Amino acid sequence: MSAVYINKISKFLPNNPILNDEMELYLGKINDKESKARRIVLRNNGIKQRYYAIDDKGQFTHTNAELTEQAINGLFGEDFTQEDMEVLSCGTSTPDHLLPSHAAMVHGLLKSRPLELNSSSGVCCSGMNALKFGYLSVKSGSSNNAVCTGSERVSSWMLADRFNKEIENLKELEQQPIIAFKKDFLRWMLSDGAAAFLLESQPKGPVSLKIEWMESYSYAHQLEACMYAGGDKMEDGSLKPWSDYPADEWLNQSVFALKQDVKVLNENILIKGVESMAAALQKNNITPAQIDYFLPHVSSHYFVDELYNKFAEAGLEIAKDKWFMNLHKVGNVGAASIYLMLEELMNAGQLKKGERILLSVPESGRFSYAYAYLTVC
Repeated sequence: MSAVYINKISKFLPNNPILNDEMELYLGKINDKESKARRIVLRNNGIKQRYYAIDDKGQFTHTNAELTEQAINGLFGEDFTQEDMEVLSCGTSTPDHLLPSHAAMVHGLLKSRPLELNSSSGVCCSGMNALKFGYLSVKSGSSNNAVCTGSERVSSWMLADRFNKEIENLKELEQQPIIAFKKDFLRWMLSDGAAAFLLESQPKGPVSLKIEWMESYSYAHQLEACMYAGGDKMEDGSLKPWSDYPADEWLNQSVFALKQDVKVLNENILIKGVESMAAALQKNNITPAQIDYFLPHVSSHYFVDELYNKFAEAGLEIAKDKWFMNLHKVGNVGAASIYLMLEELMNAGQLKKGERILLSVPESGRFSYAYAYLTVC
C-alpha cells in the first residue's frame, strides 16, 4: 500500500462576502415580508458573513460545476498540470443536475484528458466520501494522484421565488402564508463555495499532510431522516419521494426545498457525534493527547460548547485552543466546509512537522459521521 499525502489545497469563494443584514437583498423576501426566523437563527449560528454565486442584480454568476472547476484550477502549476490528473472525485449536496453526475460536469469544464470519475452524493459527508475514494485509489496503487473536491451552490435553492407557489397555495386555502420553520431555518444557515485537495503518493512542497486513516459511520439503521430535499416527511418518519407526488404539488408544497427537522437534529447530532468519534479513535489507538489541531465541521456555533462538554464527559476532551474553525467568516458550505477549514490552516504557514490533525464531519441527512487523521510532513 502506498502512503497518501495532501500536497496542495485550493479554494474558490464566489463574489464578495455578504453580511447578515444583506442576505435578503440577495435571497429575497418570502411573501414580501422579512423572515421572523432570520435574526434568531443568525444569532445562534454565529455566522457573520458568507458567499453566494449571485451578483447584486440577482443573476447567477457560477454553477456548482463552475465553482468546483475554479477551485481545481488553483491546484495546477509547473509540478502538476491538468494532463497529470488521473482521478477526479467530487462531493456535493447540491449538484446542478440530476444527471449527468456532478463529477462528469466538472470534468466537462476542465477539458483535460480521460479520467476516472467519482461523484459522492449526500449532505456534508459527501465531501469526505469524495476524499476517501481518492485516498483509497492512491493508497491501493490504482492511481498516482487524485483530485478531491467539496462544493455547494445552495443559494439557488434558497431564493424567495422558489416558495412563491406554496405561498399562493396557502392563501387559496385560507391558511397563514408562512413557510414552515424546517424550510426557512436553512435559508440562513448555508452558503456557496468550493475547495479542492491534490492527493499524491509522495510528499511535495513546503508542507504536506499525510492521511494516516479515515473512518465513517452511519446511523441510518437507528434514526430517521433529519435533513432532506426532493420529498417530504410523513408522520411515521418515512420520506415520501418527489416522484410519488403529482407534478402540481412539487411547487404547491415546495417538495424540492431543503428541509431540516430541528427536533430530530437537537436530539441526536451530538450524541452520535461523540459515539462515532470514540469508535474512530479507539479503533486506531488514538487519544485526545495525540491531536494538535481539531477541525470540527459544525453547522452552527450553537453546538460548540455542548459538543466540547459531551466530549469531556466521554473522556475525549480536546482543549479548546486546539479547535480550528472558520464558520463565522465563510459560512456553512456543507460538503466544502472541511476543505475550506483545512485550506486555511495549511496555507496559514503555522503548521509544524509532526503535528497531528483530526478532521470531523457530521451529516444530519440521516446521521452519518466521517473522520480523517493527518500528520504534518
